[in-house]
Amino acid sequence: QVRLVESGGGSVQPGGSLKLSCQTSGYKYSGSCMAWFRQTPGKEREGIATILADGGTTYTADSLKGRFTISQDLSKNTVYLQMNSLKPEDTATYYCAADTQVRYGCTILPTYYNYWGQGTQVTVSS
Repeated sequence: QVRLVESGGGSVQPGGSLKLSCQTSGYKYSGSCMAWFRQTPGKEREGIATILADGGTTYTADSLKGRFTISQDLSKNTVYLQMNSLKPEDTATYYCAADTQVRYGCTILPTYYNYWGQGTQVTVSS
């Protein structure tokens, strides 16, 4: 059974930091792409960052570069999202996702991801 379990969300003041974790199990992590997305009510899911399990090539959305960093621990089959200098507009539910049918590298399009976590809430407010 495939499982993606996010953790690390919570409430933080503007300018603060959070590190999200996504523990995966039930599939071959090697060869997959992992990604972080976020979504607020009434809006489309927004791609944040991707990482290729083999080799660790990363991509971060231009609007979030410099503040958000994706990483992984291959020994734990876990992907992380370090979020710094958080702003109120970063408030959202954050999801990790796995693409286990990688063809030509990772994509930030959510339709390519076949497994999803349940999400973790991040609230940035003073």
